[in-house]
Amino acid sequence: MIPSFPPREGQAGFLYLPPFRVQGISVAGEETVVQVPELDVCFDIGLCPRIALPSPTVALTHAHMDHVGGLPYWFSQRAFQKLGPGRCVCHPETAPALAAMMRAWIDVEGQRTPHEIVPLAPEAEIMLKNNIWLRAIEVSHTAPALGYAVIERRSKLRAEFRDLPQERIRELKSRGEQITQTVEIPLVAMTGDTEPGPFLFRDEFANAGIVITECTFFDADHRSRARIGKHIHVEDLVGLFQAWRAPDVVLVHVSRRTTMAHARERIAAVLGDHAARAHLLMDHRTNRQRLERQAAEASVNEGAADAPADG
Repeated sequence: MIPSFPPREGQAGFLYLPPFRVQGISVAGEETVVQVPELDVCFDIGLCPRIALPSPTVALTHAHMDHVGGLPYWFSQRAFQKLGPGRCVCHPETAPALAAMMRAWIDVEGQRTPHEIVPLAPEAEIMLKNNIWLRAIEVSHTAPALGYAVIERRSKLRAEFRDLPQERIRELKSRGEQITQTVEIPLVAMTGDTEPGPFLFRDEFANAGIVITECTFFDADHRSRARIGKHIHVEDLVGLFQAWRAPDVVLVHVSRRTTMAHARERIAAVLGDHAARAHLLMDHRTNRQRLERQAAEASVNEGAADAPADG
């Protein structure tokens, strides 16, 4: 008998949520890596798919193997492909063990892989790119854990000056008057693995344009398992979706025992009118159909824009 091909595994999920792409692989207990290419960041690095390499920063939520196992290889491949040293941001309690792990690889390989491990305390920030910052938010899991918010800082004219003519504004500025203020815009928020808590209702999550959240358990009788493992159950999303204003919420960390069809059914039943805002990263068929609709709509819009005006 001729054997069949081995099963196809490791296909990255993909969502285009303008202006950002959210892509990666996330299966509870096996592997989680979620990349936002436009923001130069990967959240976690359970394994190291090729899509993870261009991002110079990994924001590690916690150090369970399915979230950190690919880190040494990611460091190594960035150096091998001359992409520059990788930077791993992590909880301060995790940093010493990661440093020790990388030292151990020196003996294993007989060489030192360039790398940077940055402990980031809760509420601290680090720059991802110009005017874009990564803020650490402590969450509650079975290991030291962080959620993250990617925040853009913009300079805006202060409210009391908005109705003034440009000549007057220039005059005030020349006299040294502080005419602008800095505002924070949460672009993307990532919960990481966590149980529900008040930290998920912070402004960074409530006002983010996109929220990426784990949702590990879907069956009604698995509430106790979610509590023990300090994970989010689909029924926990009801209150969160009421607080989060994001038009798009990406669900990751679904276990292999949960089919995408069952997950979609439970999301629809539990979230009702809010269900349309929820996207399963690993629901390849639904996400492909969504992308095809987006492409068709873009084509129609481009055609309309290119059409000659009447007359």
